[in-house]
Amino acid sequence: MNRRIKAPQVLLIDHENENRGVIDTREALKIAESAGLDLVVVSDGKEVPVAKILDHGKHQYQQKKRKRQQQHAKPTLKEVRLRPNVGESDYSLRVSRAIEWLEKGNAVKFQVRLRGREHQNRDRAIELLDRIVKDLGDAGNLQSFDKRALIVQMTPS
Repeated sequence: MNRRIKAPQVLLIDHENENRGVIDTREALKIAESAGLDLVVVSDGKEVPVAKILDHGKHQYQQKKRKRQQQHAKPTLKEVRLRPNVGESDYSLRVSRAIEWLEKGNAVKFQVRLRGREHQNRDRAIELLDRIVKDLGDAGNLQSFDKRALIVQMTPS
């Protein structure tokens, strides 16, 4: 950036995105200073680096902003844990949240946890998972249904 550029010549792109060709670095710095902006090396070429006249602080801010947006765009796996005797209101709340997550592009994993004597009524947990798959059928696709571990994974459709 600016005086730290060691190359004697640069391929200059001015602040209006016009290619000015190969110019001496000192002359490019004068042009940048007259515009009140910075001269930033965008790409180190084999022979001549490409330099652009721009506001360096604004450029860094936009790069960070793009990076944050890319991180938020990554789909994540949301996890919902239930018990086999879950109440109707809790069930509907969790299913509606799962529908929202699927519409946003996230995968959803439902897990039914059994404790103590609940292991004797394993069929109730499997029926609950079947009901979840049926209720989320419009919002997502079934990725995996593990009846042994009592886990259902849904992906966005």
